[in-house]
Amino acid sequence: LTSELLPSNKELSLLNMVLAMIRRDQVTDTCRANSMSSRKRRVLTPNDLKHLVVDEDHEMIYCYVPKVACTNWKRVMMVLTGRGKYSDPMEIPANEAHISSNLKTLNQYSIPEINHRLKSYMKFLFVREPFERLVSAYRNKFTQKYNTSFHKRYGTKIVRRQRKNATQEALRKGDDVKFEEFVAYLIDPHTQREEPFNEHWQTVYSLCHPCHIHYDLIGKYETLEDDSNYILQLAGVGSYLKFPTYAKSTRTTDEMTTEFFQNISSEHQTHLYEVYKLDFLMFNYSVPSYLKL
Repeated sequence: LTSELLPSNKELSLLNMVLAMIRRDQVTDTCRANSMSSRKRRVLTPNDLKHLVVDEDHEMIYCYVPKVACTNWKRVMMVLTGRGKYSDPMEIPANEAHISSNLKTLNQYSIPEINHRLKSYMKFLFVREPFERLVSAYRNKFTQKYNTSFHKRYGTKIVRRQRKNATQEALRKGDDVKFEEFVAYLIDPHTQREEPFNEHWQTVYSLCHPCHIHYDLIGKYETLEDDSNYILQLAGVGSYLKFPTYAKSTRTTDEMTTEFFQNISSEHQTHLYEVYKLDFLMFNYSVPSYLKL
C-alpha cells in the first residue's frame, strides 16, 4: 500500500467525526422511538451515575460497561487521573483497576456539580454486540472455578429455580450453571421483579442511560483500538498515551456465541432478544443470523 492510499491524520479525524455523528444519531432516534412507545419518563438520581467515571483534569466522563474492555479503560482513566502516579496502564494490576476508591464516579458530586459536568465534559462509552457480551459474562462468571462469590450469589439461585432434581451439592455450590439455565433465569419475570440485573449482564441502556445522558462518543468493542485512540487524541493525550493492545486468546468470539445459542429454544431466544432489544437497536447491531426467532 503506497502512502497516497493511506488516509492522513486529518482525513482519519474527519472519518471519526462522521462516524461519531452517525452513532449519536442512531441513539437519539432509538430513544425517540422508544419514548413514543413508553410513557414513563424517569429522572436520573445520583444512584444511576455509579458507572460514570470522572476525569477532572481532562474534563472527561467515561461510562464503564463490564465485559467491554472496561478493565483496560479503567487503567487508562487511572493514568489520566493519577497526576503522574502511573504512566503505563498495563503496570496497574487488573484488581487494582476495579477498586472503587481508585476512581471518582459522578454520583459522588453534588447535584449542581453533576449537572455542570454532564453539560460541559466530553462523555463517552464503549459497547459490544449484546449476546457476545452476555456469553462473555457467562463464561467468565459461571465457568471459572475461582468465581465462587458469583456461584454462591447467583449460581445457587439459578440452579434452585431452573434445574429440576438438582443435587444437594449443586444447590450448595452453584458452580455448574449451564448457559441454558442462565438464559432461563434472565428471562424469568420473577428475576426482573426481584432485583436489578448484575452489572455484568445488565443492559448498556440501564447502566449508562444513553436516553438521558448525551454521549459525545460511542466506541465499539469491534473497533476498540481505533476508537480508544481517537478519544485519547481528542483528550489531548494521544501523543504519550496509547490504548493497551493485547490479543486475548480466551476472548469470546462470534463463532463461540453462535455455538452457545445452539441449545437455546427459539422461544427463549425471542424472549432474550426482547430483554436486550434496545441495546441491539441503539448501537446498530443487527439481529444475529443464528437466532431462530
